[in-house]
Amino acid sequence: MIGFLSGKILEKDANTVIVDVGGVGYEVTIPLSTFYELGEVGSDIQLRIFTLVREDALQLFGFKTSRERDIYLKLISVQGIGAKSGIAMLSGMNADEIVAAIRTNNLVRLTSIPGVGKKTAERMVVELRDKIGELAVGAAASASSSDASDTVFDDALSALVNLGYQRNAAEKALQDATKDGAELSVQKLLRAALQKLAK
Repeated sequence: MIGFLSGKILEKDANTVIVDVGGVGYEVTIPLSTFYELGEVGSDIQLRIFTLVREDALQLFGFKTSRERDIYLKLISVQGIGAKSGIAMLSGMNADEIVAAIRTNNLVRLTSIPGVGKKTAERMVVELRDKIGELAVGAAASASSSDASDTVFDDALSALVNLGYQRNAAEKALQDATKDGAELSVQKLLRAALQKLAK
């Protein structure tokens, strides 16, 4: 499975880009939000990738940030939202706006996205409201820290969840640990969070 591509832009248009990776051109479907962030043809590009494998096709969907990719994966987990319509949604509204609309149950805002009817919007809210909360927390964390510390936070969170801790409790312990000035290595952050969870 391809999860990341780094290369040069060979061609681009509003919903696809061809990335030249060592002489091989990968055609990647992208949302408009990613298109606006692209440089000119010939410039370097790095994309987070979702690979869709079907009997008759292998499709790559690309995103500028892993947060955008995460939201896309949540969207296509909703019944009735396919790979292409997920891209259309991220083209019609940016990731933060989608998260806000789902969290606030704003059906009017969601149905303003081309191709999203009332039933689909309602399903999005019902199925994603709880799941999308963690992405909103991710936004708050990334606003106040660098990508490197985000990765450390995410890795530590993943480790705690795998150890059997509730996601919300693990997130709170990690946030408290970072506020306490725990040095940002996964091990140190984990140790500090585990101490808080043990209390």
